Amino acid sequence: MKFLHTSDWHLGRLFHNVSLLEDQAHALAQIVALAVEHAVDAVLIAGDIYDRAVPPASAIALLDETLHCLSHTHNIPVILISGNHDSPERLAFGARQLANQNIHILHQLKDSHKPVIIKSANETTAIYGIPYHTPEQIRSDFQIPCTTFDQAQRHMLEQILSQPTPTDFQILMSHCFVDGADACDSERPLSIGGADRVSASPMLNFDYVALGHLHGQQQRGAAHIRYSGSPLKYSFSEENHNKAVTLVELQKGRAATSQQLAIKPLRNMRTLTGKIGDLIANGKSDPHREDYLAITLTDEHAILDAMAKLRSAYPNVLLLEKTFLQREQQLPQGTQRLQKNTLAMFQDFYQELQGASLSGEQEKYLEQVLTDINANTAKGEKSV
Repeated sequence: MKFLHTSDWHLGRLFHNVSLLEDQAHALAQIVALAVEHAVDAVLIAGDIYDRAVPPASAIALLDETLHCLSHTHNIPVILISGNHDSPERLAFGARQLANQNIHILHQLKDSHKPVIIKSANETTAIYGIPYHTPEQIRSDFQIPCTTFDQAQRHMLEQILSQPTPTDFQILMSHCFVDGADACDSERPLSIGGADRVSASPMLNFDYVALGHLHGQQQRGAAHIRYSGSPLKYSFSEENHNKAVTLVELQKGRAATSQQLAIKPLRNMRTLTGKIGDLIANGKSDPHREDYLAITLTDEHAILDAMAKLRSAYPNVLLLEKTFLQREQQLPQGTQRLQKNTLAMFQDFYQELQGASLSGEQEKYLEQVLTDINANTAKGEKSV
C-alpha cells in the first residue's frame, strides 16, 4: 500500500505582511498531481492545515478545493489531524458528513483509538490520528495526573496500543515535537524551555509514523518515524531546505520504505549580500528575480530609500539589513567617535539627496550643531 505524507501547510500565512496563498495553491496543486501520479491509497496531512485558528476565507476556499480534488475528482481518501495552529472545532466542521466522502478529520482526543481503515485489493491499514494536545487537555479530558507533553503523548499512545485493530499495517499520525529533532525559525514553540519534547520510543511499534509540526524533513528514533516537513519555505532560515512530500510504501514482511518527492516553489526564498549597485545590475538578468529575498547591503555609506531602489530590480525584497549600521552599533560610544560617524551619515544623506557634497562651510556648521547636541545630552544625563 502507498501513502503520501505531508504536513504544515499553514494556509493563509503572511510572510513579512505578504500573503503566500498563491504560492500555497501552486504547491498544493503539485501534491494532488503527485498523489495521482503515484496512485496512492490515501493522503495523510499531519496537522497545521491553517496558519491560525480563524483562517481567512481565501484559505478555507483553497483547502476546500484541494480536498474536493483529491476525494471527489480522483477518489483518493484524505486523513488529516489538527495541529497547534488549528482550531480543532473549526477545522472539523462537517467532519461526520465528510467522512462519508473519504475525508477524515481526526480532531477529538477521545476518539484517537478509533482508526480510519484503508483497504486495497489484498491489504488493510489502520490509521490512527493524535491531534495536537497539551498536558492540561489530557488532565481535563481523561482525569489523569499529567504534567508534561511526554506524559500526555504516552497516555494517548497507551489508549491506541491497548485496543489494537487487526489489520496488515498500523500507521500513526501525530503533531508533536520529538526529542532531538531540528527546529526552524518559522515554527511556533509549543512551550518554553524544551518542555514540549516527547520521546520517539513509544511510537516504534507502528509500521509508519507520520509526524507534523517541524518544517524540515527528517527522521527521529527510527527510519519509519518521520517529519515530511512543510511543502513551502516559511522563513529565511529554511533557505537551504529541499521541500517535498513523503511517499510511503508498505509491504507485508518488509519495513516501510519512503522517498521524498520534490515540491517546486512558485517563488523561492533566498538571501543575497552585496553592494546595492551590483545587486540592482544583477537583478536585471536574474531569471529568479521574483523570489522572496532578504538582502544585506555591504555599502559603506548611507543610502536614501534603499528598499525602493532594490525593489526596482527585485520586486519581492522583504527584509533589508546594512552591515555598516551593524558595525556602527558595536563601536565605542565616545562623543568624538559618535560625532564623526553621525557627520558621515549626514554627508552621505546630503550626497544622495542633492547629488553634491557638503561645502566646507556647511560641514563646519554641522559639526558645531552636533557638538552642541552632544554637550546638551551629556549635561542632561549628569543632571539626572
